[in-house]
Amino acid sequence: MTKQGKTMAQPPARPGARDLTTGPIGKTLILFALPTMASNILQSLNGSINAVWVGRFLGESALAATSNANNIMFLMFAAVFGFGMAATILVGQSFGRRDIDGARRAFGSAVGLIFWSSIVVAIAGWVLAPQILHLLATPGEAMPLALTYLRIIFVALPSSMLMVLMMMGLRGTGDSMTPLWFGLLASVLDVILNPLLIAGLGPFPRMGIAGSATATLIANLVSVTGLVFYIYAKDLTLRLRGPELAYLFPSREVVWAIVTKGVPIGAQMIVIAVAGLTMMGLVNREGVDTTAAFGVSLQLWAYVQMPAMAVGAAVSAMAAQNIGANKWDRVESTTRWGLLFATVITATMVVALLVFDRPVMALFLGGDSPALPIARHIQLLSTWNFILFGMTMVLFGVVRANGAVLGPLAILFVAMFPVRLAFATLMQPVLGVDALWLSFPLGSVTTFVLAALFYRFGPWRKGRLVVPAAHHVAEAHAQAVGEPAATLTPAA
Repeated sequence: MTKQGKTMAQPPARPGARDLTTGPIGKTLILFALPTMASNILQSLNGSINAVWVGRFLGESALAATSNANNIMFLMFAAVFGFGMAATILVGQSFGRRDIDGARRAFGSAVGLIFWSSIVVAIAGWVLAPQILHLLATPGEAMPLALTYLRIIFVALPSSMLMVLMMMGLRGTGDSMTPLWFGLLASVLDVILNPLLIAGLGPFPRMGIAGSATATLIANLVSVTGLVFYIYAKDLTLRLRGPELAYLFPSREVVWAIVTKGVPIGAQMIVIAVAGLTMMGLVNREGVDTTAAFGVSLQLWAYVQMPAMAVGAAVSAMAAQNIGANKWDRVESTTRWGLLFATVITATMVVALLVFDRPVMALFLGGDSPALPIARHIQLLSTWNFILFGMTMVLFGVVRANGAVLGPLAILFVAMFPVRLAFATLMQPVLGVDALWLSFPLGSVTTFVLAALFYRFGPWRKGRLVVPAAHHVAEAHAQAVGEPAATLTPAA
């Protein structure tokens, strides 16, 4: 309903956008989640294949170097994930209310924030890379390789962040296919260029570990450029034209709406990243073989958790649209279907990994590597925890869809630090290195129990999110194109 009490018109049909507030919930959810799942698996496969090239061409030290650098980059992506998720929530709720201009304002504002902040972070990261690696206790033999790799990855950061942000925004409109195709493009380019630039095959220079990072840089630049052209060529929902380009320089109200939700969401990722970096520091003290084994385990865990994360992202987008449309019965049903899908898919992945772990790990390390038995032991102790992880992602996705971000942040902090890292540190003298691996399932159990309690009893259902109106731009443009501006007020 508009302020005048008239029913708001349906948004003009555009390629890709999908209404998630109608149709059978289970089918709609899985069809929306499958392309997202495929995108995430492609990203994981891309990283794994690149790790194979690095491990086979350059050895365990180089593999340990990329593991340290990738953990650092996960921390960098925490910010873009926070703002991107906040924008996705606002886009989804606006789209559910048929408020297309509000969706564009949220998306444009997030792009403007991320672009300039990522450049600042990239410059700072290049300068401070040696200090960061020293803080992680990176093994001495891996330090020069890690420094070279990390600095080039920092150069790739702006294009990588924009790529992730635009994909998240498109999913907020119900479009999960466009991110899949351009994620596929980035992955294929990265996989092809990695061996060419590492080993100097054909006309390409031999760059060693710098070649792996440069391949990622080129792949991201090409893909994000192609995505921008595609959005405008196909006139997708979130494209900005004419006066809408002013949304890239957002007002204070729009920035506040994104930042107040994005910072806590980003802080959740920072909590996970800092815990991961702290764990990496503990693992590094066990030597290069254990570090390489843990690095391979992280590669395989990415496959196990990516389907659950895809289902969680799909649940969040679907819940946001239905909250915007005030269809709370569909929100509850979406949660139930999400929990079912996440549990079944993740359990299947866990069983498959445990059955075929040795031949898969041998791809990274070789059949005779001393790191191989360490990696298999890590899998047996820790991998099952991702079943609970998948269920937690669904619960967090639903509550975040209505802007509840502080509860999940507090839960993650408790599970990562007072529980997981405290157990790993205090029990290591008793259990040895196994204390590190057992801390993962302990943290997951804690996170799931607290998340379930918050979903059941927390205040996350109160209120809805509305993008603050930019009247001097939005209303004039809405009149010009016949699309409604953000005229709704928050629900009680």
